[in-house]
Amino acid sequence: MTWTEPATWYANLASFYAAAAAFITDPAGNVLLVKPTYRDHWAFPGGYVDEDEYPHAACAREVREELGTSVTVGELLVVDWAAPAGQRPRSIVSFTFDCGQMRDLDELKLPAHELEDAAFLTGRDAQQRLPENVAPRVLAAMHARDSHSTVYLPFRKPALPSFNQDPRI
Repeated sequence: MTWTEPATWYANLASFYAAAAAFITDPAGNVLLVKPTYRDHWAFPGGYVDEDEYPHAACAREVREELGTSVTVGELLVVDWAAPAGQRPRSIVSFTFDCGQMRDLDELKLPAHELEDAAFLTGRDAQQRLPENVAPRVLAAMHARDSHSTVYLPFRKPALPSFNQDPRI
């Protein structure tokens, strides 16, 4: 076996993108989603992780930028992996963190150039407004929050049967 220079070794490893999102609910358990101006669908508050940034720090930064408020980033609820798709040439790993509850939307300051709306939605409505590949995160995050565990959602795999019939949906 021959030794490989570290620069060559690392240059040949697979690379991927990372994103971080906030799972925020109101006291009734409705899920906070935002409607970006640059997409046809709704999304969890969040965005891409910058180079040399921890995913939980990216989550806090994105919430500040998108909602104009600070949150405490808690437990990692969901890790979601997706293969390259469309114009995205690399796989993406998405981290969804528990960012607690908000009473209402009054404290939010949405940047008009980035977000056109925000709403608390029932689990079912949230799933319907999210892209098909993101919708399973709603139930997964609810289950993970309740069980104080992390759920792994590999792309195109069904959600875990133990929480498919959640009564909140």
